[in-house]
Amino acid sequence: MRKVMSAAVALLCATLSSGCALTSSPPGQGGGPAEDGPLKGVTLNVASKNFTEQLLLCEITAQRLESQGAKVKRTCGMSGTNAVRAALTSGAVDMYWEYTGSGWLALQQKETVTDPQALYRKLSAMDKARNDVVWLPPAAANNTYAVAAKTETAKKLHVSTLSDYARLATAQPGSAGFCGASEFFGRDDGWPGLQKTYGFRLPKGKVAELAEGPIYNAVAKSNPCDFGEVFATDGRISALGLTLLKDDKRYFPPYNLSLNVRGTVLHKNPQISTVMAPVNKLLTTSQLQKLNARIDVDGKTPEEVAGQWLSDNNLK
Repeated sequence: MRKVMSAAVALLCATLSSGCALTSSPPGQGGGPAEDGPLKGVTLNVASKNFTEQLLLCEITAQRLESQGAKVKRTCGMSGTNAVRAALTSGAVDMYWEYTGSGWLALQQKETVTDPQALYRKLSAMDKARNDVVWLPPAAANNTYAVAAKTETAKKLHVSTLSDYARLATAQPGSAGFCGASEFFGRDDGWPGLQKTYGFRLPKGKVAELAEGPIYNAVAKSNPCDFGEVFATDGRISALGLTLLKDDKRYFPPYNLSLNVRGTVLHKNPQISTVMAPVNKLLTTSQLQKLNARIDVDGKTPEEVAGQWLSDNNLK
């Protein structure tokens, strides 16, 4: 089912070249607002980007707010950071989950900040001053870039950190084959910087460019590579028996989750912060891996997984 767009969001989607797709909960999954609660009488529009984790977070947020009395409009599935940020700052939507690393890049900051708390402090202060966007306290979940290998392969090659991988790539490049996506190979915080920071250079013949999705299976099957670029909260990591190599030099920027809320909305409804705090505390990297796997591996819908998770944690 798809929810009919409001006039404001429809206009925004028409003017943004990237477009957007909207979803809503099917009957019996999201449910309506509770008869009473701290957000009774409040109408909120919750948005997200258009990949598994974001669709899940959109539903978790919507259903949690509904359980506290709010009436929620869903704008889940917008096409990318630029589209959803434009919707937020224009007032077409009221909140969505963003990653600190993505937010920092969206503000066009060139400075590299690897300390998660320092990044959050700088980012939240800057976005509030410039755009009246409030970043609620970040969750522990960090969906940063990572390098993964099949657990058995990593143990066999005695590789548990990126420094270990750098030594392997230098001494035995034939055993260090690497798969990555085109964006990763071209980003300043991707492959070029990784090699520079860890002091190695893998021969081009041992590097394969794949689309993001197939990388996970390629690494799991050791074909055509034993190591690959992944996102840390992806559900396929645990499902395929992969392990993440520790970024011991803290090269990759932090991508901690934070619920972004329009300042005027939060000022009128400060209860939002209190209502969402228990959700925030439960969102760890390993927890999101498991939840994402229920969708990408087990075939559940974001609505189903969100509802069950909230119920299991007494948040619905």
